[in-house]
Amino acid sequence: MTRILIAEDDPLIASFLERGLRAQGWTTTHVANGEEAEQFGLTDQFDLLILDIGLAGRSGLDVLRALRSHGSRLPVLVLTGRYLAHDVVTCLDAGADDYLIKPFRFEELLARVRARLRGPGREASYLLAAGPVTLDLRSRRATVRDNTVELTSREFTLLEILVRHPDHVLSREQLLSLAWGYSFDPSTNIVNVYISALRKKLGEGVIETVRGFGYRLRVGSASHV
Repeated sequence: MTRILIAEDDPLIASFLERGLRAQGWTTTHVANGEEAEQFGLTDQFDLLILDIGLAGRSGLDVLRALRSHGSRLPVLVLTGRYLAHDVVTCLDAGADDYLIKPFRFEELLARVRARLRGPGREASYLLAAGPVTLDLRSRRATVRDNTVELTSREFTLLEILVRHPDHVLSREQLLSLAWGYSFDPSTNIVNVYISALRKKLGEGVIETVRGFGYRLRVGSASHV
């Protein structure tokens, strides 16, 4: 089981991260201050730390330095609210493994998280399968009924969310939040547009519309809507 520690003091971003990462099948623990981030980070119970540099009280940079001074090799992905070359260099020199600038796209965060989690014995976790669909998370390739399908990055992300929840109905709002991030316009029809594009590429019957509720990747037999 992959365990991710999230150190973020913004409740909206923390909730968004937890929902999105749990949707990928990972276990998350959230802390909102630097003291707890250091305490939890030194327990050897986590596979990755997502660390906000702008934590109230003790900064994320101080937490990072403390972890490394204690010999912790926990992979750390730093989140920062502004891009200044000096700040990035400081974080990397302090022992960060990667960084991401807010606001960020969730698909980019996922790619960076996967990169940090890669290691011996993890290869099987990069293959996802549900119904006729198989996804290779490393190469970002999709196979449907043994045929390779070329997808854009966003199409792949949307399909991955559906594959991780086979036979579960996901609302447009849920798909929008998971695939496009926490700063989205709930009135947009972008989900419908991408679902339509996916259907053309995947073939009939892979993605089902449940009228009034949302969409699902149908694994069992059902009439197509």
